[in-house]
Amino acid sequence: MGEGKLSFRRLSSIRHRKKRTAAKDEAESSLISSSPPPTPITPATVVAKAKKKAGGARLWMRFDRTGAMEVVECDKSTIIKRASVPPRDLRILGPVFSHSSNILAREKAIVVNLEVIKLIVTAEEVLLLDPLRPEVLPFVERLKLQFPQITNASGNVVQSSSLLDQEAGEGLQSELPFEFQVLEIALEVVCSLLDTSVDALETEAWPVLDELTKNVSTENLEYVRSLKSNLTRLLARVQKVRDEIEHLLDDNEDMADLYLTRKWIQQNQQSEAELGETASNLLSRATSNRSSSMVTSTTKGDDVEDLEMLLEAYFMQLEGMRNRIFTVREYIDDTEDYVNIQLDNQRNEMIQLQLTLTIASFAITANTLLVSLFGMNIPCPLYKMDDVFGYFLSSVTAVCVVLFLLTLGYAWWKKLLGS
Repeated sequence: MGEGKLSFRRLSSIRHRKKRTAAKDEAESSLISSSPPPTPITPATVVAKAKKKAGGARLWMRFDRTGAMEVVECDKSTIIKRASVPPRDLRILGPVFSHSSNILAREKAIVVNLEVIKLIVTAEEVLLLDPLRPEVLPFVERLKLQFPQITNASGNVVQSSSLLDQEAGEGLQSELPFEFQVLEIALEVVCSLLDTSVDALETEAWPVLDELTKNVSTENLEYVRSLKSNLTRLLARVQKVRDEIEHLLDDNEDMADLYLTRKWIQQNQQSEAELGETASNLLSRATSNRSSSMVTSTTKGDDVEDLEMLLEAYFMQLEGMRNRIFTVREYIDDTEDYVNIQLDNQRNEMIQLQLTLTIASFAITANTLLVSLFGMNIPCPLYKMDDVFGYFLSSVTAVCVVLFLLTLGYAWWKKLLGS
């Protein structure tokens, strides 16, 4: 009986709980139904947010050393956090500095702005700005050829960090580090673009200048003016890239700061040494630190030398382009001098003709003076002589001709009319 009463009490308490819970749910549902619905987002708001996002985000391509590639839209803050670069470096990659050339070394990245190639290189990946531009596509294709996609035995893509660990375990290698290979590809593409522009300039310049020497016309002069404008712009582009490479070659510390892979390996070695450090091996650690510092300095000097050889190769190539542009400019200057000489010669001939006509007008004026004197009503015995007009006219004409010849001879004697 006790158990039956107890079970009946439990059932009744459970029923009361269910009733209270149902009443509570009904009250909450009534409150929810009575509350106003959220305001919908209008299309104008969506468009405004999209424009705001589009204004800050730009198209970037991420390409790592394993060959993995993806194209994404990222804003400045994402790139700054991923590449660990200051915001001012992204302004260098912006449209304001589109015609400048910079190679900046940072703690964990290299900021490269060379003509149309604008990228950020780290020890593991490349962040390329505007990869879909036609001028940038050759650089992307060269990256794909240089760094094919690496997979393991199971067919999975190898991570860049594991590849870096493998390179660190293998030690020094004969090939250049990842960041230098990317820098070499960028310099190669930029130099190829500039060399193509120089070839087009030379192809256009020679016929126009030769035609100008034969025919000095307004059309040919306009062609030469546009040619000089193109030459000045191209020379400025080549000069900027050349000066940036020369600046790096003049400073070994700047070249040493470009070794991102080496700094990454050294940081890993230092962190592993700090974790495995104990009090018992302090002496051995000090000895290893001295030896590692000697090896590091040696490899650093070798790496700087390798980078110096790489930069000098492209520096000489740019120097050759600049000399070719100077040759075209000197030919333009020579052509202008030749044209000016021709114009001066024609001007001298016109001056000589003007001087001859002036001498002739002087002689005729003297003849007119005599005729005008005798045309006055003054008493003169010649008026009473018969047939004097013919003799008088011939004598006056002879005097005019003699005066002209004397003046012209004096001008020749003074070399006023040429040799």
